[in-house]
Amino acid sequence: MLQITALDGALVVDKPAGCTSHDVVDRVRRRFQLKKVGHCGTLDPNATGLLVLVLGQATRLSEKFMASDKVYEGDIKLGESTDSYDVDGNLTGSLPVPPLTLEQLNAETAAFIGDQHQMPPMVSAVKIKGVPLYKLARKGQEVERTPRLIHIYSFKFNAYTEPVARFRLACTKGTYVRTVAHELGQKLGCGAHLLTLRRLASGKFNVAEAHTLETILNWSEAELTRNVIPFLQLKRFE
Repeated sequence: MLQITALDGALVVDKPAGCTSHDVVDRVRRRFQLKKVGHCGTLDPNATGLLVLVLGQATRLSEKFMASDKVYEGDIKLGESTDSYDVDGNLTGSLPVPPLTLEQLNAETAAFIGDQHQMPPMVSAVKIKGVPLYKLARKGQEVERTPRLIHIYSFKFNAYTEPVARFRLACTKGTYVRTVAHELGQKLGCGAHLLTLRRLASGKFNVAEAHTLETILNWSEAELTRNVIPFLQLKRFE
């Protein structure tokens, strides 16, 4: 029979920039001396926002929660391309940005809505023959990748001050938002890369209910217990 404790459940974290999702898992696990901690969907190091941790018996639900749809907001910088498609990469091109209005930008996003096959970037954790693509990219290698079927529900810009445009995007799991930024830059003829990214929601989990990592690491075990969503209540988030 499954033994459930008060520390079996989910913890909703507002991930800070500058650390990996694994770093967050490791710091929470070490701080509270937990045996099993996982997360439900990787965020790149400089991305912020919703990161759902699963503790103890709830780790068995990670794949289910990872499959949820996602909502993001962030900024795209036009006129500059990078090899990783985001601000962390090396500059690969710089071109003048054409005169654009917010309305013109939003007219371009229509082509991204719906089902599409998206090519994973070389700088990603996708594995080819057991080797993460980013390790091959560091060696200057580029290999053939298999496009993935994704779906973008909505993609809209709500502010633009050249060369930076602010957006909101809702999509299925496995969508690389930085690839969307790169492809938009190609469509505009000037290149682009993802400048900032924040995850707002994953399924029924929302960043508005999240706790900062700093706050969590300063909790007592009793405070952690009070803020863990109990295993038996996780059904409502499926």
